[in-house]
Amino acid sequence: MLRLADVTMTFGGLTALQDFSMTARRGEITGIIGPNGAGKTTLFNIVSGIYTQTTGKVFLEERDISGMPPERLASLGMVRTFQNIELFGQLTVLENVMVGRHTRSNSGIFACAFKLPNHLREERQIREQALKWLEFAGIADLCQVTAANLPFGKGRLLEIARALALEPRLLLMDEPAAGLNSRETLELALLIKRIRDIGVTVVLVEHDMELVMDVCDAIVVLNLGCKLATGTPRQIQENPAVIAAYLGE
Repeated sequence: MLRLADVTMTFGGLTALQDFSMTARRGEITGIIGPNGAGKTTLFNIVSGIYTQTTGKVFLEERDISGMPPERLASLGMVRTFQNIELFGQLTVLENVMVGRHTRSNSGIFACAFKLPNHLREERQIREQALKWLEFAGIADLCQVTAANLPFGKGRLLEIARALALEPRLLLMDEPAAGLNSRETLELALLIKRIRDIGVTVVLVEHDMELVMDVCDAIVVLNLGCKLATGTPRQIQENPAVIAAYLGE
């Protein structure tokens, strides 16, 4: 589903990624881990179109998406959530998810302004789909709550529901467990597995090793901008180079 080929990213004299290659297989959860400063955020920013790499290519399936802007990537089925939750605070929970359907909307300004029948029909469909994803995330009972009033953990679930409303083929999750307590992290793990089970490929950057080892089918380890190891959770746990990178020799 996702492939990076020999990606290098430099900022002036600093090399954040060096000849980095990886694949994320369709229908799997792939984790990207590494110590602070390893290059994980830079990698996600390249894949999601925020940065354009210095050299190398990024492929969505077999399509070269290098340098495409985020809105174009969203229309192709790639969606990202962020470590710092980004919600429309003054909108309701339901309205936040409805916004996530924007790439599926066909109504123009004229139809919206005059509330033409096709626009009203589409608006009903968007509302129904938004409610479906809120139910999937387990927060449909909060649909009329203003997003700014949500507890942090529920805000995380709302961000994920909004991302799913775009009906992505590939979901990028940037430290989804950040700020969650142990119960919320367990609920998140179950939700991520359910996302995979409905056919969405997931790539996540995460520091919570218990979550990573629980949900991931494959793991890629970054260290100092280079790929250190790749394998199953068990292989990564037993890899001496990974242990040394995290704990020292």
